[in-house]
Amino acid sequence: MNLLESVHAHYIQQRRIDVLVRRLKSLIPPKASVLDVGCGDGHLAYRIKQERADLSFRGLDVLFRKENVIPVQHFDGQTIPADAASVDVVMFIDVLHHTENPYALLREAARVARKSIIIKDHLIDGILAEPTLRFMDRIGNARYGVALPGNYWHQSQWDEAFETLALTPVDWLEKLALYPKALDLFFGRSLHFLAQLDVGNQSMRAC
Repeated sequence: MNLLESVHAHYIQQRRIDVLVRRLKSLIPPKASVLDVGCGDGHLAYRIKQERADLSFRGLDVLFRKENVIPVQHFDGQTIPADAASVDVVMFIDVLHHTENPYALLREAARVARKSIIIKDHLIDGILAEPTLRFMDRIGNARYGVALPGNYWHQSQWDEAFETLALTPVDWLEKLALYPKALDLFFGRSLHFLAQLDVGNQSMRAC
């Protein structure tokens, strides 16, 4: 682990988790079953569960880890191993841009979720957006062996995918304050969003 990775792991990553826990715990409905896709060792879900004991979590990930803090099942990164409308909420927290086909996995989530899909991801609109995001991904994820295809989308691509899959944004937040103020001026900007999407089209969910 180099110096930048060490600073990220011991300071920036912890702040990120604290901010996301605070945001996410207010978006998930009461007594919901939550599938955290791309959950890693499940630490984020575990932290949310500590503050929302009414929720139940299980995770999916393409990488095998020896120790997990929630139940985690291995999957192929493309097909969610669950029946249609079998969980209340599906979460993708900084996951879709790591996949080869974000749309296909989002479609799978629309099939599996009963109530909503929660997404934390990136927007590639703006000056130097792509090189900034690639740098952030490399520092935060390369040491874990996470795939870095860099499939970042423009706002228009997200909007088109949501419309096609009959997903309705009911919450959309871009100013997440994931980083200390000085760093947020460059690494925050308009590069991040957190969205809650209602799943509305029954026929689409069954596809």
